[in-house]
Amino acid sequence: MKQWYFDTLTEFEPKVGFKTRFDVQHEGKVFPHIIKVTVIVPGEKISYEWKFGGYPANSSVSFELRNNQDETRIVLTHEKLASFRGQIHPELSLQNFEKGWTHLIGTSLKNFVEKNLRI
Repeated sequence: MKQWYFDTLTEFEPKVGFKTRFDVQHEGKVFPHIIKVTVIVPGEKISYEWKFGGYPANSSVSFELRNNQDETRIVLTHEKLASFRGQIHPELSLQNFEKGWTHLIGTSLKNFVEKNLRI
């Protein structure tokens, strides 16, 4: 995850209980990201709690790899988004999360995999 997720993520260990914090700047505002790994199934799944410093909400994110014949699919699940109260905090709206995940999975991860894929 240090290689494709967020540029400011400098520490990450795929083990249950690992905690880290990293800042992301967006539109002139700093968003402290706080994550705690909750599930690890090597080669299959990673889940973590995710919250933002300064906001009372707490969500959960899972990445699952699923083999489908000659390809692997990634399934992203981000639960409890409503707890961020996007109607009160528009910077944490569902639309902003959709844009962010689309970029991270569709661009950052895709580019990382294509660059590092060795057939």
